[in-house]
Amino acid sequence: MRVRLIIGLGNPGRRYEGTRHNVGFDVLDEVAARRALEFSSAPAEAVMARTREVELGVMLAKPLTFMNLSGTPVSVLVRYYRIPLDDLLIVAEDVNLPLGRLRARARGSDGGHNGLRSVIDALGTQTVPRLRVGVGRGDTRRDLAAHVLARFETSERPAIREAVVQAADAVEAFIVEGIGPVMNRFNGPPGSDAGADEDEPIEGDEE
Repeated sequence: MRVRLIIGLGNPGRRYEGTRHNVGFDVLDEVAARRALEFSSAPAEAVMARTREVELGVMLAKPLTFMNLSGTPVSVLVRYYRIPLDDLLIVAEDVNLPLGRLRARARGSDGGHNGLRSVIDALGTQTVPRLRVGVGRGDTRRDLAAHVLARFETSERPAIREAVVQAADAVEAFIVEGIGPVMNRFNGPPGSDAGADEDEPIEGDEE
């Protein structure tokens, strides 16, 4: 049976719920709700929800480490379940993307994201499919750490809710089709149906 492993990055605990840093968790919660799946313990420092389909299994996981240590549970799950990297998708927020914008890539650098850096280091490769959800940079005079650990402003919540729903759609597409079609379909501006930026490659580009 082929299994797709989707891992959302974030920080554990109620203190961080609803923050920009936890958008990866929010996307997985949306996917789990659509499939009526519940999270429970995993053979790593994470919680997991999984389907029981015969032909195509789906596992959703949220590390219980803090963001900059995400690579450890990711690598444990990948190795424990023997997941090929093209069946792995990491979902995380990105301050370098405008609020609500999605960007999927088959490989690339960490782009300054501590969670992705930890995952890349733990797996020993940049060939890690990822889906990033734009949360905006906000006031550049504000400390970046404070920004990502803050909750969304009231005026931002409709846009990020729409982005979470669209990102869940992208995850569903990845489960069925893999990263290539997701890149082609979801890399456009917020709310768009057609995909990749005209000035960006649509297959496995590097950052």
